[in-house]
Amino acid sequence: MKTAFFLTILFFLSGNAVCQTDGINKNSSSFKIARLKYSGGGDWYNDPSAEINMMDYLKKNTLIEVDEPAFYSVDISSDDIFNYPFILITGHGNIEFSQTEAARLRKYCESGGFLYADDDYGMNESFRREIKKVFPGEELKELPFNHKIYNSQYSFPNGLPKIHEHDAKPPQGFGIYANNRLCVYYTYETNISDGWANTKEHQDPPEKKEEAFKMGTNIIVYVLMN
Repeated sequence: MKTAFFLTILFFLSGNAVCQTDGINKNSSSFKIARLKYSGGGDWYNDPSAEINMMDYLKKNTLIEVDEPAFYSVDISSDDIFNYPFILITGHGNIEFSQTEAARLRKYCESGGFLYADDDYGMNESFRREIKKVFPGEELKELPFNHKIYNSQYSFPNGLPKIHEHDAKPPQGFGIYANNRLCVYYTYETNISDGWANTKEHQDPPEKKEEAFKMGTNIIVYVLMN
């Protein structure tokens, strides 16, 4: 097995999985993905099989200790948000954060949490608008192809794989850093999480689903190692 996974397991066993600062719960020894609920009318809940399948892939293909694959969701206003070091936000429609929610999400990120945002075709405008509430002084910046997130376990020398075709635009990955740590990663024009969903949902061919799972693994391994 590759060194990254041995180190990841050591981090889990020592109770230092993701967070290096106070705020995020460090006591859980297993990894899980939580879906972020939000207001505004967007379908935050779509394709609930995505995270289940991604966690199942991790269990079968890595040494990462994964919690029972299931659909976990969390509300920004709940203290439960600090029990999930890795949160996914996706959907097709509008996203809306109150100022209180934006402040809590910033605290979550600055306390060691990681927000993975995957545009499911239709949330780009609202996500960019709302993430400015969370980090008003920061801009989403495209990550270079040599960033570790594209090489943490599997090699993606040309950056993100293209899972779904929408507007014939190249896939892009953007990030925001807090305390010198990448805490927000936004994938655009690729739809990685749709590739995790059950095949019947989107009819993705096996090779595209494998690319989606491998890129998902890269994101997760990167988060656990940094």
